[in-house]
Amino acid sequence: MSHYKHLSIEERENLYLLKNLGVGIRKIAEKMGRAPSTISRELKRGVRQKATYRPSEAQAQYIMRRKRCGRKHLMSQAKYQEKIRILIEKYQWSPEQISNRLKLENSDIQISYSSIYRAIYSGMFDPKKSHSYVKKQDRYLRFLRKKGKKYKKSADRRRVRFPDAPHISQRPQQANDRSCIGHWEADTVAGIKGGACILTLTDRRSRFLLAAKVDRNTAHEVSEKMIQLLEQIKPQYVLSITPDRGSEFANFEQIAVRLHKVQFYFPDPYAPWQRGTNENTNGLLREYLPKHCDISPVPDDLIAAFVHRLNLRPRKCLGWRSPFEVFYHDVLHLT
Repeated sequence: MSHYKHLSIEERENLYLLKNLGVGIRKIAEKMGRAPSTISRELKRGVRQKATYRPSEAQAQYIMRRKRCGRKHLMSQAKYQEKIRILIEKYQWSPEQISNRLKLENSDIQISYSSIYRAIYSGMFDPKKSHSYVKKQDRYLRFLRKKGKKYKKSADRRRVRFPDAPHISQRPQQANDRSCIGHWEADTVAGIKGGACILTLTDRRSRFLLAAKVDRNTAHEVSEKMIQLLEQIKPQYVLSITPDRGSEFANFEQIAVRLHKVQFYFPDPYAPWQRGTNENTNGLLREYLPKHCDISPVPDDLIAAFVHRLNLRPRKCLGWRSPFEVFYHDVLHLT
């Protein structure tokens, strides 16, 4: 281990005086308790072209070199900055998701999420770009926590009693404790009044999302779209469905018959927290399709792309794995 100590400004002043008195390098080194090579290098550093040694200039050069030395900050390197830029801009990952997913994949980039936050606030990234379908807004601040809004009852959405439907309290324990894949929560994400909506189904265990546009928010169209989505999934992964109590799910018995007698469980009226997984996922989908936007002209393939991005986004509750990885028992390289 090296115990080398840099020359202080006082030592540089002494060196200047001794040199002007004509003292040789070896004698100066002996008087100052330094190696002759140290004195020789110092005299070269502090000399301008065709000039004598200047201690103040030598000290200034030393300070400048100290600022430049040390490990280069990762966020100042173009290739790392571009990778993180893509994860934020294109995929809407938060700094915490980026940092922890890089660790999970043992990436050559290891950076704390606080460093990414500082880079964002310092203006390192362009805050004007947006991947929202209808509205330009600051996509870099998506991950900032906001105070929750008090839930308000919907005035224009019909609720149905479903007197013969099983209550959520009857749902099996494996659905409640998320111990296995196949227990889904369902809802619709509305656009403008009277327009198209998005049917969403979220698996409670993996947070895997199925979603598609429905032209009209009616029981018939919603039930047909739900069957279409869930028929793509193996029957052993369609065990139960907990939908919202809206009238669009009135055909639940017909859906159950066509989907291998899948069991439905209904929550209490105006209790969205009983379907918290789906409500949270709908909030993530709103990053791409904000409230009051017209969903009708949005292409189906673009909606599918939004869903795919959400299914590949790392989740803290999944140990920074993605819903896709958990649902399909797979491991992906996402960074």
